[in-house]
Amino acid sequence: MKYDLIIIGGGPAGYLAAERASKGGLKTLLIEERYLGGVCLNEGCIPTKTLLYSAKILEGAKHGFKYGVEVQNIALNHKKVLERKDKVIKTLVTGIKSKLRKNGAEILSGHGEILGRSSKGYVVAVGDKEFVTDRLLIATGSSPFILPIEGVKEGLERGFVLTNREILEIESVPASLVVIGGGIVGLEMASYFNSAGSKVTVVEMLDHIGGSMDREISNILLETYKKKGIEFELSARVTKIDDRKVVYEKDGKFFEKETEKVLLSVGRRPNITGFGLENIGVEVEKGCVKTDDRMKTNVQEVYAAGDVNGKLMLAHTAYREAEVAVWNMLGRRVKVNYNSIPSVVYTNPEVAWVGESEESAKEKGLEYEIVKLPMLYSGRFVAENEEFDGLCKILIDRRKRTILGCHMIGNYSSEIIYGVGVMIESQLRVEDIKDIVFPHPTVSEIIREVIFEL
Repeated sequence: MKYDLIIIGGGPAGYLAAERASKGGLKTLLIEERYLGGVCLNEGCIPTKTLLYSAKILEGAKHGFKYGVEVQNIALNHKKVLERKDKVIKTLVTGIKSKLRKNGAEILSGHGEILGRSSKGYVVAVGDKEFVTDRLLIATGSSPFILPIEGVKEGLERGFVLTNREILEIESVPASLVVIGGGIVGLEMASYFNSAGSKVTVVEMLDHIGGSMDREISNILLETYKKKGIEFELSARVTKIDDRKVVYEKDGKFFEKETEKVLLSVGRRPNITGFGLENIGVEVEKGCVKTDDRMKTNVQEVYAAGDVNGKLMLAHTAYREAEVAVWNMLGRRVKVNYNSIPSVVYTNPEVAWVGESEESAKEKGLEYEIVKLPMLYSGRFVAENEEFDGLCKILIDRRKRTILGCHMIGNYSSEIIYGVGVMIESQLRVEDIKDIVFPHPTVSEIIREVIFEL
């Protein structure tokens, strides 16, 4: 059968591209090997946010007395949290199927492999069936990176070591948990299991948490987590995982940490093997499918979007890349601007950022000015937050008077940050932003308050 577009991979990039392409008039086939929705929907963004919301409710109940609400016998039922997580996933997967069918996209379950290119187009096999297409979108996603250290493989086999996939399925809260990796996923899981009652230790190789997070914000988050009881071993390198313990090296000395479970959360690796990319000569660079900013690979009418290109492994980045790929297939010349794509840590408190950090601005030699205010300058934030004050920090291009980056810590940051992304994408000047009316009272007003510090 002949298609205008075949998409290999049904995660955020794949299913959104299928929806947009079929709506745009392309006869589209989406091939997914495991489950529709990919890592994000089934074992990443959505299930973790479901768990974190339960933790947020628990913390709210525990500290309700500060707001005049007293609750007795507070407990988290982890089994029921998992049941709700499964229900949320099922609802969303059903919704995606419905939208794809409504727009006319076909969905095929199985492993898609590119066999080559014939005079009729690219040939893709699924089992013993072959399909032909004018265009291809590679959206095969990524898999957890497994540390090549002693004991990891055995630990995974006996269920002592977990990845982001297995940790979402454990039926009881472990008494203790060592999280290897202090990036976004590691921090979110550390936060949930800390709230749920685990004794959590995060072992991170860098001297800070949060990866590319602005260092000032990262330090505030670190101290906040410590107050909640999470322990951190920074600048520490795990050397061995043994029976019920993790061995790590720090400052030239070796330490052991006994634990009931270990979460391995040290990043992800693009899925590039087993899909026949080599049969049509798709260029791979440093383990990622190489694309330009229009998502085109080096092969004509072959695109790649989402984690597989390794540019910025976030679901909303995959969404944008999928749309850009489809728009270019349909004749529009659009690009992805990675500088206006936000990042979020959905813990309590939330952290969100977009654009340059102080560290990256210095590294690039940019001329910038910093303005910042505590979140307490927002009336709604004060009304809804006892004790924690948060911070909003904005970097301004000294010459252009536009926003280079924004970094926030405090709840609702995840819902606000997109607005700053729009300001960056639109190259709004400080004077233009001052004319924008923000609803009152909202936490988003903090953006306006910070800008008026200039």
